[in-house]
Amino acid sequence: MAYWLLKTEPENYSYFDLERDGSTIWDGVNNALALKHIRTMLIGDLALIYHTGKERQVMGVAEIISQPYIDPALNDSKRAVMDVRAVRRVQQPVTLAQIKQDEKFTDFDLLRLPRLSVVPVSQVYWQCLVDLLGIGD
Repeated sequence: MAYWLLKTEPENYSYFDLERDGSTIWDGVNNALALKHIRTMLIGDLALIYHTGKERQVMGVAEIISQPYIDPALNDSKRAVMDVRAVRRVQQPVTLAQIKQDEKFTDFDLLRLPRLSVVPVSQVYWQCLVDLLGIGD
C-alpha cells in the first residue's frame, strides 16, 4: 500500500463534499509530476485530503478505489484521474504551520514542492501525520 496527500481547493471541492458524495473522480490535475504520481496509484492506497487556500490543513482520509484512467471529460491520454472514497474526517485538522514547525518533516514533499497537488507520503511521514491527527492507523 502507498500513501498520498491530495490537495484540493475547498471552495471548489472539499473533504465535506467527498463525504456527502461518498466517492468521486479525482480530476483537475495537470502538473506532469502529479500526473505521474496518479498513474502509480493502486486500489487500496490511502490519501490525506488537504485543503489549500486560506485553510491549508489536512481534513480527512480517503481511499483510492480505482486504477488510474484517462480523464473522460478531456479525452486527453496525458490527463489521468482515479476514483476516491471518503474514509474518515479528522476531528482536529493538522495545519501546514504545524507541519512546518515539526522538524520531522524537513524533507517532506509538501514542504519541498509546495505547488505539487499530488504528493507521495512515505510510511514514516504517514505515521507521523496519523499521530498528529490522532486517528490511529
